Amino acid sequence: MKRQAGSAAGMADQRREQMLRAALEVIIERGYPDTRITDVAERAGTSPALVIYYFKTRDQLLTEALRYSEDAWYAAGTRRMAAIETCTGRLEEIVAMTCLPEEDAEAANSWLLWLDLWAQSPRNPGVAAVRQKFDERWRETIRSLVLTGQEAGEFAAVDADDFSVVLSALLDGFAVSIALDDPEVAPARAFELTMRFAADRLGFTWSGARARN
Repeated sequence: MKRQAGSAAGMADQRREQMLRAALEVIIERGYPDTRITDVAERAGTSPALVIYYFKTRDQLLTEALRYSEDAWYAAGTRRMAAIETCTGRLEEIVAMTCLPEEDAEAANSWLLWLDLWAQSPRNPGVAAVRQKFDERWRETIRSLVLTGQEAGEFAAVDADDFSVVLSALLDGFAVSIALDDPEVAPARAFELTMRFAADRLGFTWSGARARN
């Protein structure tokens, strides 16, 4: 019985993940406002009734899909940074994952999702709450890395909270320009400008080339 229950739970998790992935694909193609449960069900190869069974409402489906995407992005980042020994290298990896979407298709899609998230936040309290949690997580990731780098003697004694706010805002701004294909803000330029800023504020030397740790 336990084995059957575990198998059923595993199937349910797979079904749920399949629907979340389908929702993300539709949001990226059509945008948040034009994504319907019927579209997601068709993409997932299931029925609208089953999608509603798992997620109750359209807004819940879409916010859960955004959480799923965000968690996947952080999981990928964690794996990549685990292989990097220095805090300077890890910071560079964070900047690269944000600014160089041509190296990471998931990152490119992630920023398209964020454009929808930002646009919906002022009018949708549920989406606004998700956006706030994401921002808090993003700043805390940067803050923790700065503190670790300071303890290791790699970074100067700047205020980690202030730096996390400024760097996250800078990266978000560049991400918008990159997602919108601004010809003045190519991904490589955004990456270089951000790394120059970080090196100047944190007091480390950056060679100007993408390190491969």
